[in-house]
Amino acid sequence: MLKLYNTLTRKKENFKPIKAGTASLYGCGPTVYWYQHIGNMRRYIFEDILRRTLLFNNLKVKHVINITDVGHLTSDADEGEDKMMKAIKREKLPPTSESLLKVARKYEDSFLDDARKLNIQSPDKWARATEHIKDMINLIKKIEKNGYTYKTKVGLIFDTSKSKDYTKLAKLKLEDMKAGSRVEVDPERKNPSDFALWITNQPKHIMQWDSPWGRGFPGWHIECSAMSSKYLGDQFDIHTGGEEHIPIHHTNEIAQSEAACGKHPWVKYWLHMRWLVLKEGKMSKSEGKVFTISELEKKGYDPLDFRYLCLLTHYRKRLLFSLESLDSAKKTYDRLKNIILELKTKKDSKKSKNTYEKDFLESVNDDLNTSKALSVLWAVLRDSKLGSKEKLELAYEFDKVLGLSLKELKEDKIPKEIKEIAEKRQKARTEKDWPTSDKLRDEISSKGYEIKDLKEGYLINKK
Repeated sequence: MLKLYNTLTRKKENFKPIKAGTASLYGCGPTVYWYQHIGNMRRYIFEDILRRTLLFNNLKVKHVINITDVGHLTSDADEGEDKMMKAIKREKLPPTSESLLKVARKYEDSFLDDARKLNIQSPDKWARATEHIKDMINLIKKIEKNGYTYKTKVGLIFDTSKSKDYTKLAKLKLEDMKAGSRVEVDPERKNPSDFALWITNQPKHIMQWDSPWGRGFPGWHIECSAMSSKYLGDQFDIHTGGEEHIPIHHTNEIAQSEAACGKHPWVKYWLHMRWLVLKEGKMSKSEGKVFTISELEKKGYDPLDFRYLCLLTHYRKRLLFSLESLDSAKKTYDRLKNIILELKTKKDSKKSKNTYEKDFLESVNDDLNTSKALSVLWAVLRDSKLGSKEKLELAYEFDKVLGLSLKELKEDKIPKEIKEIAEKRQKARTEKDWPTSDKLRDEISSKGYEIKDLKEGYLINKK
C-alpha cells in the first residue's frame, strides 16, 4: 500500500484515489521569467518520482503542470514588482505583450530542456496561464456569486474571513498576522490575509484582459485553481509544490477553490518538498545564489549526476548542496553505470529466489523513500547468487521509478587507436607486466579516455 505524507493532516496516510485505479495529480509549475535553478529542478524530480511511483503501483495517472507566463508579483503575495515585467527590463526589450511572450517562451523552452536532460517525464498537460484567462474569469465569477468577495480600488478581493477553515493547511494564526506593505498599497483591504482575485487600475501593466470587474489581470493564485479544476475536476487526489507554497499560495488556492465548488476537501493529499540549500542558505534567484543545470554541465557533470544526488535525500528533508556532494554522487552514479554496462556484456542467466522486488516496492511506497530504494538496487548488483540477466531485469524494473536511464546506457564509441592500446594493455596485464600496463593506461588517459578493469576484460569511457 502506497503511503504519502499529507501536509493537510501532518501524517502519513494510505493513498486511496477518488476514482479507483486512477490518480489525478497537479503540480505548481515554473514562472518563466528566468532560468530555473537546481533547487527548482529538484522539485520537478520529486514530482517525477511521485508520478513514476503511482504508475509503478499500476495506477493510471492524469497529470497537469502549469506554466506561469502571465507573471506574478515578486513577493508571491500581492505586492512588489511583477516578475515578467522585471524580465523584460532585464533583457532591455520594449514593454509590449509580444516582448513578454518572447521572454516567456525563451525560459519555458529552457525549463523543458532541463527537464528532458533530467529524464523527467512530461505531464499529460502543460497548462499556460495566458491560454486559460477565460477559465480564471469563470472561476472568479463562481467565487463572487457564492459571496466570498468584495471590491477595492485595486480590484476584486477574496474575503478570507468568510472561509471557515482558511488556516487548515499552514496551521496559521490569523490574529498574529500583521498588516504589511500590501495594506499600504490597498488600504481598503479588510484583513491582512485577504488576497486579490483580479487586479485592476494598473495602466502600466502590459498583459491585461477585459473582465466583469474592469480591465486587468488575474491574481497569481487563481491560475492554479482554474487550470487544475478544468483538467482534473472540482476534486482531485494530489497537489504538489515546494514548502514555500504552504502559507500563502496553496492556502489561498484551497480557500478560493472550495469557495467556488463547495467541495471539501478540494484536494485530498498535499505533498511539499523542502528546499535545496547552500551552506549560505536558500538558493535564490533574487540574491544571485544559483546553479543551473547548464552551469553544472559546463563544470563537467551529467544532469543525471544531479538527479542521483537528489535521490539520496528524502524529499521532505532539506538537501544541502555542494560541488563536493555532487562529486560524490557522480562517482557513485558512474560506478552504477559501469556495472550495468558490464552486466550487458555477460551471458549467464542463473536465477535465485529473492525478495528484492518486494523490498523495492515497500521502499518507494513508504512516502517515496528513494534512498532506501537505491540501497535495494545496490543489494541486487552485489548479490553473487543472481545472474547478470536477472540483475539487469531488476535494475531496469527499479529504474522505472528512479529514472536514471539505465536501460538506455551505451558504451561510448571508442576510436580504433584507443581500442588497440587497450588490447596491448590487456596483454601486458595477462603477462603481469605491470609497468607496461600502467604506461599504456596513462597513454589512454592522455588521449581523453579512461579504462576500467573488470572481472572479465575492461571498459573504456570518454572522460
